[in-house]
Amino acid sequence: MAKGSWAKFPHADKAYVYEGAALKKAWDRLHRGDCEPFPKSESIQQAWRLYHAGDFGGAVEAGLAEGLDGYNVANKAAAIYATYLEKSEARKLKLLGEAMERAEEAMAKRPKDANAFYFYALAAGRYSQGISVAKALAQGLGTKVKEALAQALKLQPKHADAHIAFGSWNAEIVGKVGGMVAKLTYGASKDAALEHFQKAIKLNPDSAIARIEYANGLALLFGKDRLKEAEKLYAEAAKMKAADAMERLDIESAKEELED
Repeated sequence: MAKGSWAKFPHADKAYVYEGAALKKAWDRLHRGDCEPFPKSESIQQAWRLYHAGDFGGAVEAGLAEGLDGYNVANKAAAIYATYLEKSEARKLKLLGEAMERAEEAMAKRPKDANAFYFYALAAGRYSQGISVAKALAQGLGTKVKEALAQALKLQPKHADAHIAFGSWNAEIVGKVGGMVAKLTYGASKDAALEHFQKAIKLNPDSAIARIEYANGLALLFGKDRLKEAEKLYAEAAKMKAADAMERLDIESAKEELED
């Protein structure tokens, strides 16, 4: 994919540039959400530096240059870029579809890598939202996302981001088909959604996206009844301090939501 075809990250900040040893020093904070182990390969470390600084296109390309070992950084970068910065709906779905294909290969070849499963679920979840949840369910993506998230959490129970995604999955299924069908057909419920969101915030208290998705879940599940709670979560997310480009995009989206 041509380098010029990637939209630029609009909030460049020196604070998101982790040169040399700074990356390892900040790694635990940067990856508290996804529990990605620090890479031994300098090339993959460099791909993650590009990702954290907001050069998502560069991170995808640098990750793919490393083959299977670079899929996690490439898939996360592609999913975050598609979610926040890609304007073309068709290209967004293409990027997410490619990330899903790579993640399926990674799940088969690296069955003990929690993030092979999580990044599949992240890309497939965003892809599902892009084509509509109803269409995604008809294509069987709902079950695939659930299985991938369950496996990610089995391999890494402290995976806060997988808990967020599982909370959203439950909320979206219940919101789309109603409580009874959600429970009987997909094993989804309101209680499970709330439980996963709360667990995510407990595991990663600095996470803006945990609060944003929790707020979205409350709106889907309870409408106006829990609007005040949802607004409070958005306000908390908007006040968070970003450690990297992705977190900054999350925080900016919370601010936009509050302005609407």
